Amino acid sequence: MHELWTNFQHGGKMMWVILLFGIIEIGFIIERAIFLFGAGVDREAFAETMQKCILGGDVAKAVKVCSVQNAPMARIIQAGLVKVNRPDEEVQAAMDEAALREMPLINQRTGYLALLANLCMLAGLLGTVSGLIEAFGAVSGKSVDPSQKATILAGGISEAMNCTQFGLFTAIYGLIGFAILNGRTQKLEDDINAVTVQVVNLVVSNREKVNVQAAANAA
Repeated sequence: MHELWTNFQHGGKMMWVILLFGIIEIGFIIERAIFLFGAGVDREAFAETMQKCILGGDVAKAVKVCSVQNAPMARIIQAGLVKVNRPDEEVQAAMDEAALREMPLINQRTGYLALLANLCMLAGLLGTVSGLIEAFGAVSGKSVDPSQKATILAGGISEAMNCTQFGLFTAIYGLIGFAILNGRTQKLEDDINAVTVQVVNLVVSNREKVNVQAAANAA
C-alpha cells in the first residue's frame, strides 16, 4: 500500500482527476449491476407459466404471477394482461406504454461507463504530456545545475509514466464493466421483446378461452 501511495503521489495532480473518474465508475458499476442482475427473470420458466395460464383460460392467475415478480418484463406483461378484456390493439398498446416506462430504466447510466473510461485514458495522457513538458522544460533551463538535470528528468518521466499507468488501469476496468453491463442490458431487452410477442400472440389466438371477468377483477 505504501508503494502504491508513493506512486500515486509521483503521478502529479492529474492522478486526483483520474481517481475521481475511477470512483464514479465504481459507483455506476455497482448500482447498475445490482439493478440489472436483479431485474431479470427466468425467461423460459416465465414464458411457460404464462402459456399454461393463458391456454387454461386463467388470465387472473397470470396477472398474479406477474405481480409478485419485481422485474420489468413482468410489469410489461401484466400491463397487457389486465387489458385482455379490451381489443387486441389496446392490449398491445398497454404493453408498449409499459415498455416505454421500463426500458429507459434498463438502459440508463450504463453508457456513461464508456465515457468515463475514455476520460480516464485522456486524463492519463494529459498528465503524461504535462509531466514530460515540465521535465524537459526544467532540464533545458540555463539556471539548472547540470548535476541535477538527470534527477529532474527522471522525476518528470516517473510522473508521466505513473499517470499513464493509472489512467489505463481505470479505463480498462471501466470498459470491462461497460461490456458486462451492456451485455446484460441487451439480454434483458431481448428477453422482454421475445416474451412480449409470445404473450400477445397467445392472447390473440386464445381469446375464447380467456376468463375476461376474472382478468378484469385481477386488475
